Amino acid sequence: MSEPLHIGILAHSAEGATLSYRTVWQEGIRIMGAHDHPRITMSGGAMAPTLDLWERGNLAALRQIFWEDAERLADAGADFFILPDNTAHIALEQPGEPFPIPCLHIAEVVAAQAQADGRRHLGVLGTSWTMEGPVYKDALARRALERSIPAPADRETIQKAIFDELCLGEFREDTRQVFVRIIDDLKVQGCDAAALVCTEIPLLITPDVSPLPIYDSTRLQASAAVAVALGETEMPTWRGGVV
Repeated sequence: MSEPLHIGILAHSAEGATLSYRTVWQEGIRIMGAHDHPRITMSGGAMAPTLDLWERGNLAALRQIFWEDAERLADAGADFFILPDNTAHIALEQPGEPFPIPCLHIAEVVAAQAQADGRRHLGVLGTSWTMEGPVYKDALARRALERSIPAPADRETIQKAIFDELCLGEFREDTRQVFVRIIDDLKVQGCDAAALVCTEIPLLITPDVSPLPIYDSTRLQASAAVAVALGETEMPTWRGGVV
C-alpha cells in the first residue's frame, strides 16, 4: 500500500478541531490497525480575534486568515485540508486567491451522506450565520434536499449556547434538553434528520437523545478525510470560492 496522503486540519474553534483530530486518528486505526493513521498536521490561531470580524461581516479578512493557515499546512507538507468549522466555510466560499492546497468542503460531505441515505428534508442547527447563511442552503439544494431551520428565538438560543458554553467546553443538561426540544420541533415540521453543523453540537447531542437521526458534520468530515488519504475516495479539488 502506498503512503497515505497527509491531512491538514485548519483549526478555528478549539473543541470542534480537537474532536476532528481525534476522529481522524481513530478512523485511521479502525481501518489501518492499532497505532496507525495518516499523518496529521493542525494549524490555527485563537478564535477570539476573529469574533469581531464575524460580527462586522468582514468575510474577506476572515478568508485571508484561513488562507494563511492553509499556507502553513501546505508548508508542513499537507496534501489537502479540512476546516472543522461550518461557519468558516462562508468565508472560504468568498471570491479570492485560490487556497494553496485543496479543501474537503464540510457541507458537501454532509449533503452527500444525507443524499446517499435517502433523506429528503434536513433540519439545520449551527451558529446563526450557518443556519441563516448560504453554505448549507446551497449544498443541500444542489442535491434537491429540503432545509428547515429553527424559529428566530431558538436560533438566538443556539447561538448563545454555542459561544457561551459549547466552544468553551461546557456541556449542560438543561441546554441539552433545549436542543432536544428544538430538534423535536423540526421533526414536527417534517424533517427526517437533523444536521448538527456546529462542530461542537455533537458533543452535546448524541444519537441516543436526539428525536431525529443526526448528521455529525465534524465526524463525517474527518472520516471522509481519512477515506481521501487512503485513496478510497477522490482527492478534493475545491480551493475556495464558488462551489
